[in-house]
Amino acid sequence: MAGAGGGPFSIADCAAALALFYADWVHPIAAGPLKAYRSRLLARPFVARVVDEARPNCPLFPLGAPDRD
Repeated sequence: MAGAGGGPFSIADCAAALALFYADWVHPIAAGPLKAYRSRLLARPFVARVVDEARPNCPLFPLGAPDRD
């Protein structure tokens, strides 16, 4: 999978993964390229692992965790 800039996956993509994960909780991201990029990031095995390991803490998110992701 290419990174956001079309080149190889980079540290910027790593930073974007969790930022977009939580941003979508605060203000749902509309269907389009950004939503698709978020989905591709969350499908990466190491990102999925981080999200799964953090799942017990999701209810502590100040705005509440949605029943998705």
